[in-house]
Amino acid sequence: MWQKYGNFNVSQQSGTLLSYSRENITTVIAGNNMSRHIVLVEDEPGIRENYADALRQQNYEVTSYENKFDAMLAFKSGLPDLVLLDIGLGDDAEAGFDMCRELRHLSLTLPIIFLTARDSDIDAISGLRLGADDYITKDINIHQLLARIAALFRRVDAIKESGKDDRRIKHNDLMMDVDCLLIEWKGQRIELTLTEFWIVHSLARIPGHVKNREQLMSEANIFVDDSTVTSHMKRIRKKFKETDKEFDCIETMYGMGYRWNA
Repeated sequence: MWQKYGNFNVSQQSGTLLSYSRENITTVIAGNNMSRHIVLVEDEPGIRENYADALRQQNYEVTSYENKFDAMLAFKSGLPDLVLLDIGLGDDAEAGFDMCRELRHLSLTLPIIFLTARDSDIDAISGLRLGADDYITKDINIHQLLARIAALFRRVDAIKESGKDDRRIKHNDLMMDVDCLLIEWKGQRIELTLTEFWIVHSLARIPGHVKNREQLMSEANIFVDDSTVTSHMKRIRKKFKETDKEFDCIETMYGMGYRWNA
């Protein structure tokens, strides 16, 4: 059985992309994407080619792999601009999780998106805790998928193009350097992913200012539900507390959002 999502046919049983109509796909991403290299790791040949073809229609350069071994071998020679990962690859039900962990050792800022049929909250939270920037199930509308990929690239571009006045910010014990994607607390580097860096930057840029979840997502260019924002905040707090057990600068304003107390 399959169900049609926009111009894409998606399996009701597995939640995976089966086919789509090229003619009706609109360009979601503005600008020239020819220099953007996306790696897709997916073990089902038909699904892999359909996603790769859809991405190429948006002028991305796409390289696809069917297993962890080949993909990691390529990653060690050079990293792409973004990685799309399935979780289960062949007989290895956790291969995608392992790859995400290894990729984060290679780069803290490489955008990583899980694209999988597994839709449990446990899997989503596990993926985000391992350092993924987004977790998407395969029943997503293709236009939404392309928009979320574009959002990750906008965040990378915004960091590169940020005004000079915003490139290095210091508030008491906090220092943020946009050029280096670096955040230090009391002189010690806090190892953050790209999403975590952007959330802290958005929150701490104006200390004391309360930002609700919608504002935080908008400024950080992420499109996730409330529980995912909560998971991100928990991980960020944990990383600061590993450096400073007394860290309490991120305050939850119940019913309102979050604020950074300098």
